[in-house]
Amino acid sequence: MALRKFSEIVKLAEKQHGKAGLAKRLAENAKKPVVKKQSDDRYLAAMSQAVFSAGFSWEVIEKKWPGFEEAFDHFDPHKVAFYADRELARLLKDTRIVRNGAKIQATINNAQFVIDTAKEHGSFAAFLKSWPASDQIGLMEHFKKHASHLGPSATMYFLRFNGWDSFILSPDVTKALIREKVVSKAPTSKADMKAVQAAFNTWTEQSGLPQRDVSRILSFSVGPST
Repeated sequence: MALRKFSEIVKLAEKQHGKAGLAKRLAENAKKPVVKKQSDDRYLAAMSQAVFSAGFSWEVIEKKWPGFEEAFDHFDPHKVAFYADRELARLLKDTRIVRNGAKIQATINNAQFVIDTAKEHGSFAAFLKSWPASDQIGLMEHFKKHASHLGPSATMYFLRFNGWDSFILSPDVTKALIREKVVSKAPTSKADMKAVQAAFNTWTEQSGLPQRDVSRILSFSVGPST
């Protein structure tokens, strides 16, 4: 079945929010997605924030984040990667952070992931810049294979918040994809994710918009009765 033209999906979003209302919502984040120019320690920090926030309150984690920075040596990957039993035991007693052993260990593992990636590409930012937005599912698979505790949702938000042109499969975006018959349910299988990527690539080409904005418009196109 052929995909609905993206211009028609834009009209659905305008029906929900009004033409001016949709424009205002899109204007809230109008700058083109650009991978952040930041050091590797900031990427490890962002990764860790995504890991600790998964299944937890973002607000609580953000409020405690200065304590995380101090406890994890400001996320210097060359320090964190070499944390041993002594540091792990220290962190499990540190009330400045969320004392989740699996997520603490994930941060240690991800420090090595950042180091290895930077060694191969020059920096973690350079690695992200080199990966095309047309293959987000491939990038998510790479994170699943090489990073720790970064599932699909955490990875999508990590990418979006750090400037990579990421779609996010929020509940409303998923509803829109089901409505458009791209998938029949929330996508989890490789076949479903491949179909999602193909749809985003088609709509991105049609609209000339970043995948981020295609994702947002899909979300805005979902009404209360959908």
